[in-house]
Amino acid sequence: MSQSLLPYNEAQGIWQSLVKNGKKIDLGLELEIYKKILNITHVGDYYFYVFDLATVEFEFVSPNMTNILGYTEKEFTVELFIQLIHPDDLPYFLSFEKKGSEFFNTLAPAEYFKYKVRYDYRVKKSNGEYIRILHQVVTLQSTEEGGINKTLGIHTDINHIKPEGTPILSFIGLEGEPSYINVAVKQILMPTKEILTRREKEIVRQVIQGFNSAEIAELLFISQYTVKNHRRNILAKTNTSSTAELVSKAIKEGWV
Repeated sequence: MSQSLLPYNEAQGIWQSLVKNGKKIDLGLELEIYKKILNITHVGDYYFYVFDLATVEFEFVSPNMTNILGYTEKEFTVELFIQLIHPDDLPYFLSFEKKGSEFFNTLAPAEYFKYKVRYDYRVKKSNGEYIRILHQVVTLQSTEEGGINKTLGIHTDINHIKPEGTPILSFIGLEGEPSYINVAVKQILMPTKEILTRREKEIVRQVIQGFNSAEIAELLFISQYTVKNHRRNILAKTNTSSTAELVSKAIKEGWV
């Protein structure tokens, strides 16, 4: 299975566990009213969407998504969106969705509409730049049997408010219901693709210890030319421009 599909499949399982057949319940409000509510609460540029949990598809995405992220409505699928989430934030995203599923399973179907799920994470724009978005979701349609079939979400660019920091999950109570802020979750661990090969890691370890290319070549029984070639490749693969930057990043990211 492709590594890129693992988070999507994990999220799909969480969402579809909330789906149940039965008589539909909804708020009886038109989409335009939701839009007005969201206009009042947003704190930056935003777009909104309707998500169908049964089909795991965006039923609708507002056109201003393109202005914010740079993707066309046609290419902006749920699978693509999950791939756009920053690798460091993806475990938070999955853990928050799992915790949200557990939380709503403790509520009566009519109470689903009285809560908003809110958390933040970073998403990659079409130009490669990451921005932090505030993710807010309310139930749009549920069933008497306790399923949630559709949700309405809004993604707001909050990079100007929170450019850095740890994602935080909250369940915001509406209509007088209690709110739960900074909810603790057990983070879902996701396997990641190794950036460096085993040989490249060996070379980075030697660089961290202060050995030069000639010394590394002798220690590893390879030519100095091979070491220099590896070092060039390592800088390119890790997006670093100097040995000092490479050492700092390797230690910080735990590559060796």
